[in-house]
Amino acid sequence: MKLSRKGEYALKALMELAVCDMSTGSTTPEIARKAHIPEPFLNQILLTLKNAGILRSRRGARGGYVLNRAPDQIILGDIARLMDGPLAPIPCASVTAYEPCPSCPEPETCNLRILMRSVRDAIANILDGTTLADLIRGRAPNII
Repeated sequence: MKLSRKGEYALKALMELAVCDMSTGSTTPEIARKAHIPEPFLNQILLTLKNAGILRSRRGARGGYVLNRAPDQIILGDIARLMDGPLAPIPCASVTAYEPCPSCPEPETCNLRILMRSVRDAIANILDGTTLADLIRGRAPNII
């Protein structure tokens, strides 16, 4: 799994929204300026987050976006999947979008698939165990 620029910008925008006043939110130009995100690209990202129920928009002169739930209820794994799809580095290791490899006759015993499944599980454990609130506080889950 590689976090795309879209995924990176989504997390940066969410971080900006998490620290602003929840009653007023923030405008797209403000988020773009503070997070150093090109505004046209940010518009697409914010719409995706809104359609997924992560954000809600506000109309009017001070319209913009606010988080639709508390930062401790927003799981980073959900955002990564929303923006970039499955967490697995190869399709045969995916839990949500499994695709068999055409060159592999024995997927259940394939050592490459087993390794990549472990990589996928490690990524999922970290991202699914980390909330937006954790990210803002600079906390990562304890991984052994």
